[in-house]
Amino acid sequence: MNYEKDLKIDVDSLDVEWADQPTLMIKYTKIAAEARMELDEAKENLGIVKAEIDLEIRSDPEKFGIVKVTESAIQSAIILEENYGKANSRCLKAAYELEMAQGAVRAMDQRKQALENLVRLHGLQYFAGPKVPRDLSKEYQKKQNQKKADSTVSSKMRRTR
Repeated sequence: MNYEKDLKIDVDSLDVEWADQPTLMIKYTKIAAEARMELDEAKENLGIVKAEIDLEIRSDPEKFGIVKVTESAIQSAIILEENYGKANSRCLKAAYELEMAQGAVRAMDQRKQALENLVRLHGLQYFAGPKVPRDLSKEYQKKQNQKKADSTVSSKMRRTR
């Protein structure tokens, strides 16, 4: 996610920015949905890992250093298990990613509001001055080409990690 770059608004290209806004919004909504799915899967996996460890402890408590089998002793032993720690860490990371993705969606909504306000200012001649008409299709295509180039660079960077 390069949402900091996507949030920027070119005040000289409000028409192009508006044309791109729905695409950005759906992009970040999809990212948030995927992050939600990752978190749900991580939580489900954590529950499975916890249940497996619980069964293992109950079948052989001495192996886990438990002399007297109580619920609190079992819960403590579960938390100390490495597999549980890994699954819990995955849950925490997925929750963080979801929060960031939801923040990006909220930021895109703020971007929309900023565009609306900038268009109002433009309508009030706030940005008035002599200008040469622009070719909207050329400007939009230029922005799309830049996104493709950024995407290519981003995917290559992910492959090298």
